[in-house]
Amino acid sequence: MSGRVLVLCYHGISERWPAPTAVTPERLDRQLEMLVRRGYRGATFSEALTAPAADRTLAVTFDDAPRSVGNLAAPILERLGLPATVFVPTAFPDNGRLMAWPGQDDWAGSEHEDELACMSWDELHDLAERGWEVGSHTRSHPRLTTLDDETLDRELRGSREDCEEQLRRPCISLAYPYSDFDDRVVRAARAAGYQYAATVPREAEAPLPLQWPRVGVYRSDTPRRLAARIWRRGRR
Repeated sequence: MSGRVLVLCYHGISERWPAPTAVTPERLDRQLEMLVRRGYRGATFSEALTAPAADRTLAVTFDDAPRSVGNLAAPILERLGLPATVFVPTAFPDNGRLMAWPGQDDWAGSEHEDELACMSWDELHDLAERGWEVGSHTRSHPRLTTLDDETLDRELRGSREDCEEQLRRPCISLAYPYSDFDDRVVRAARAAGYQYAATVPREAEAPLPLQWPRVGVYRSDTPRRLAARIWRRGRR
């Protein structure tokens, strides 16, 4: 959160999936409705950083682009009059692979493995047509600081080009997988053509266009708990 701009980071939306990053539809609805009642108005991530919609601007973002974002989250946001931004790992739409990278690979083969299915390009295009922003989450969701320069550029530049080719519109925003970045990664993101990049820092950080802090939202966050975290982050 910086000034009057609040950027939230969600992942999957699910009634049953017990992953720490999975928020129920009911809780998502209550959290966002609380913020709308408090005077926040919606914008996409890039819009919030360039032309805030109001004195209190809310940018709702979703990492990974699981199918639940389109199926469960989008109707809730539409009812509340909020656009959003979804960051997609571009190696996964339409190829049938599960998003089973380290950190959520334990769910592959379980009763919840369908939660690891990525949205299709058609589904992402539909959201873009409805006013959402589709940004990059790299191609394969690696830890970017561990990559050599050539592979880093392929993950960053390649995923931006994938988005632009498939959706026929500019892709200027990025979310760093695992919020893993350093000065070299930021330079590479700028060189790859990104104007804005999102993180989820452990502590409050000064906002910069390619290091923009978001408030992560998790399964354990009630509306009251989330409001307290937002208030504390703003105070710091």
